[in-house]
Amino acid sequence: MSELQTLPRHVAIIMDGNGRWAKAHALQVAQGHRRGTETLRAIIRESSDIGIEALSLYAFSTENWKRSAAEVGALMSLLLEYFTGEIDELDEKNVCIRILGDKDGLPGPQREALLEAERRTRGNTGLKLNIAINYGARDEILRAAKTLARKAQNTEIDPDGITAADFEAQLYTHDLPDVDLLIRTSGEMRLSNFLLYQCAYAEMTFPAVLWPDFSLDDYHRALEAFGARDRRFGGRNE
Repeated sequence: MSELQTLPRHVAIIMDGNGRWAKAHALQVAQGHRRGTETLRAIIRESSDIGIEALSLYAFSTENWKRSAAEVGALMSLLLEYFTGEIDELDEKNVCIRILGDKDGLPGPQREALLEAERRTRGNTGLKLNIAINYGARDEILRAAKTLARKAQNTEIDPDGITAADFEAQLYTHDLPDVDLLIRTSGEMRLSNFLLYQCAYAEMTFPAVLWPDFSLDDYHRALEAFGARDRRFGGRNE
């Protein structure tokens, strides 16, 4: 790997293509998701090793409940397996885990495993690993707006004095930098209700490779491409 001169502080990844990978290999969808967890492990380790500050991964959206019961069940089983099997290594690597999304809407065993992962790693100071589970950006924004509305109704805040910082403090990603680089695998070019507010000025890349085949070389190419971008944030470089 060539030296990465300019790393993004916050990388977000939409891990897309597990189902298509399984179909291409004449396997069940659940096997595609399982193969995708191997890619997940490698990307998390590499992000930690090279000094990425925050990594946000789209694991399960609020819309994913519409999938077949078999696929949802397989995803929930993998979720539990991952957190119980990987927590020791993640904790040893000083990774701090945060769950983005409505944990209350998850089955009991999964909810307890996620709460324990957050509790156990809360004091860690390395990679901030944010896993979006039962997450939707529109729900997150609505949730933040309702919280501020309640505070205004209770005269805790002046509605006219609400700032962007006040709003951002109500998001799941409070105290994290905005997303610098968003990667969506499989070639699909949409955000699918993921971190809409936080991606306002994110650089984006859409590699055609399916998530289970997304290699460290693919990841490095995306990071290198980010380093070559001219980021103006609405301004102009004269």
